[in-house]
Amino acid sequence: MFRRVFEEWGLPEQMRVDNGHPWGSAKDLPPAFALWLIGLSITVIWNPPHQPWCNPKVERCNGVTQQWAEPHACTDPKTLERHLEWATRVQRQEYPSIQGRPRIETYPQLLRSERPYHVVDEPRLWDLSRVEAFLAQGVWYRRADRYGLISLYNRNKGLGKAYSGQEVAVRFDPESRHWVVSDLEDKVIVRLIAAELSRDRVINLEVGHHRPRRKKSNGV
Repeated sequence: MFRRVFEEWGLPEQMRVDNGHPWGSAKDLPPAFALWLIGLSITVIWNPPHQPWCNPKVERCNGVTQQWAEPHACTDPKTLERHLEWATRVQRQEYPSIQGRPRIETYPQLLRSERPYHVVDEPRLWDLSRVEAFLAQGVWYRRADRYGLISLYNRNKGLGKAYSGQEVAVRFDPESRHWVVSDLEDKVIVRLIAAELSRDRVINLEVGHHRPRRKKSNGV
């Protein structure tokens, strides 16, 4: 979906997103989707959790669009899609919102993308070094389980049983492309290959390990 939107409107400079799947959060490792955006040179801004007033224009737009599109009156997804297309077209091209003029007349420059995007050009536009530079700025905390394991992108990484229950700090070294795990006194415990951060895995949104769902017990 985002590739279609970017092809029509071009790449934004920034994207403000909520917390949770698939956006992630500012406090933990960014998920594959956020890394993909960063590789396209899009700054990702995470809203503070449970504070919708920090993003008032989008929240207001969502409310107005919901009122106009009337999803409760839609019998199927196709009908909802038509309602949404009508609501956005009227708001953008017809509704006299600014000094009696619609938005599209007031801001015609928005129709001209300064950062054009085409799917066929993505291999040229997307740069892994942007992802590495972003990750190099962060530090993430984990607590080892009783076996001395921590989880990074849903993959268990072993520190050794000696570190069972210990809190550790994780950083990314862009030069060696390793996760550097240290204790809270900044003593390095182990360096782990960050194989999940390959170009192909990020572009294909396959950074995290998808664990199979447990089958429900039938009581037998």
